[in-house]
Amino acid sequence: MMTLNNPKQASTLGDWAYIAVEKHFNKTIKHEAEVLKDEDPEALHQMRVGMRRLRTAVTGFAPALDLPLAAQEKQIGRIARILGELRDLDVLKEALENQYLPALPKSEKKVINTALDYLEKKRIDTFKKVKKTLAGKSNYQKLTQAFHDWFKEPKYQVTAQLPILEVLPDLLLPEISNILLHPGWLVGIERDENGIRPKANLDHQAVEEQLHQQGELLHDLRKQAKRVRYQMELFIDFYSETYDAYCKDVKKIQEVLGNIQDSVVLGEFLMEALQTEKAKLPDNLSKELAETRYQAWQEWQVLQEKYLTFSVRQSFHLELLQPTGLPVKVAEN
Repeated sequence: MMTLNNPKQASTLGDWAYIAVEKHFNKTIKHEAEVLKDEDPEALHQMRVGMRRLRTAVTGFAPALDLPLAAQEKQIGRIARILGELRDLDVLKEALENQYLPALPKSEKKVINTALDYLEKKRIDTFKKVKKTLAGKSNYQKLTQAFHDWFKEPKYQVTAQLPILEVLPDLLLPEISNILLHPGWLVGIERDENGIRPKANLDHQAVEEQLHQQGELLHDLRKQAKRVRYQMELFIDFYSETYDAYCKDVKKIQEVLGNIQDSVVLGEFLMEALQTEKAKLPDNLSKELAETRYQAWQEWQVLQEKYLTFSVRQSFHLELLQPTGLPVKVAEN
């Protein structure tokens, strides 16, 4: 077992696997009591993020770890999804109340209030599911106990003894290659003798058509970006400011595509809540939703053009090959 009081002594893949898993596990469980009180939506948000980061630590360091069955990535994912269902409703509520409701005429505010009433009833049922998951003899309790046991007597695979600086590129490059090869980058592009670039000056209708036809690809790219961001952030203190800039780009990709997806999900929720079709949503509300997607599309195209450029992708790969050294302390993300 490694000594956690002296991070400077941590030099192997196994050392840093322990640090990352313990850090994100502790950050996750410290919000449990507040989530069960259900008084502050931020506690749920932080616990959900903690679960995601814990899942990333487990998958990112998988070559080094030998975890019990109850602490495997799939178990973490199941619990994270249940927390996510409740968090997604909170995000919808926040968007309706703070972003859309103030911008609508009085006649359409009634529609939003009807949707909010429906959301609240749905949230009550979803919170019961979360409470059942976190309390009692549940899979969550088995998971937390499994991690506590592992921290007392950690087990590793043989690759855990490899020096972390020597294997960091091997951990990161496959994930970066996967995201850069994702077909979502080719949504809404045009090709000529000078190469591939995003189609310029698309109007609102053309953007809506692109999203209708290939929106699922962008949604999947967003999920991939989220995984890559969390994995990159695990190692941010091993690299230079250039690496940090790439990490921020990945985060921006996640956020911009997330804004598009959130608008789509909100539209679907409103149709469910109001028992209507998309074409029958109030005019101003429909326009506001479309405008949100259109503005996010403009931001997306800037990032899309950048990462369709060979020199940018090449520099990204080269940066991963050049860790600068061991961190003085564990990063607090």
